[in-house]
Amino acid sequence: MHVRPGELRIPALPARRLRRATGALAATVVPPWSRRTRRQPRPVNVHGPPKLIDEGQGFPFIVVSPQCPEHQRWSVKTLDKLLNDIVAQYRIDEDRIYVTGLSLGGYGTWDLAARFPNRFAAIAPICGGEPSRACRFKHLPVWAFHGAQDEVAPLERSQEMVDALQQCGNDVRLTTYPDAGHNSWTETYDNPERYEWFLSPRRQAVEELE
Repeated sequence: MHVRPGELRIPALPARRLRRATGALAATVVPPWSRRTRRQPRPVNVHGPPKLIDEGQGFPFIVVSPQCPEHQRWSVKTLDKLLNDIVAQYRIDEDRIYVTGLSLGGYGTWDLAARFPNRFAAIAPICGGEPSRACRFKHLPVWAFHGAQDEVAPLERSQEMVDALQQCGNDVRLTTYPDAGHNSWTETYDNPERYEWFLSPRRQAVEELE
């Protein structure tokens, strides 16, 4: 999520409000350019942007990193409640909210876009989703990623999503890593070009999509 210009001093999100909004969903909220402290929770700092932040890298946007409950799949209703709570607590530019996720989070990214197609500016899923709903977000900029040697979530899942989006007229991008297995996210999130692309589009007005 991108904050409005000049809004770099972001207060901590009250944990009580977060729990009430999301139930058992754990989330880490990191303000722009911030560094972690010992007091901050560390539930999702193993991969992706949270890992980079934990290592000292800063980003010019708020990073919200929820953790899917164990032995469950993502609930888009729960994620929507979390997003509503973040928007209520922070001065978020709602035309610049971006979604990315890896593994099950990749599927969650596709699901969020299909369920709330007019809410986001762009998505960058890592792993595939359900192609039957692709045309619901045919207007969204999409850059997907997948490891060609992935045996957990086969490359075909992402390719099916890309094919479906192209049939709907979407100029979707797909990057595959020939030698990567399920971990295609390290190379993806380590590349600054991904963030430059991510921050370039703005959400289209609803009337433009009708």
